[in-house]
Amino acid sequence: MGIPLVAGALLTWLAGDPFTLGGWRVPLGWGLVAVFALWNGWALVLFQRHRTGLLPGQATRTIMSSGPFAVSRNPLYVGMLALYVGLALLIPSAWALLATPIAAGLVLWGAILPEEKFLSREFGSEYDDYARRVRRWL
Repeated sequence: MGIPLVAGALLTWLAGDPFTLGGWRVPLGWGLVAVFALWNGWALVLFQRHRTGLLPGQATRTIMSSGPFAVSRNPLYVGMLALYVGLALLIPSAWALLATPIAAGLVLWGAILPEEKFLSREFGSEYDDYARRVRRWL
């Protein structure tokens, strides 16, 4: 997800932006960084509380469905996208902001879809029921 951000910032530095981001970008950017910290912090506390793996290769012991996991099946990725947009606004880089869908696509195809297959295989109907109740993003 960092590659589109860095590429956008580099393009801004080399060629300039196609449009100017106004002064509104600073409070919104910092707000999104704060949302990331609180949202992802909450999700990480739940990972620890449920003693389930966060990283690939660690044991996945449960389907978490409370807190941010009741709103999104992928709250950590949603938080990371909020951080991405916040940083693009703070840099500022319109190109990085415009590349947000590329970052979201990389997360979807590189992480979310493989994780969903794994969780469905690992937990069967328990995960499938959860996936029907809770949206992938928001």
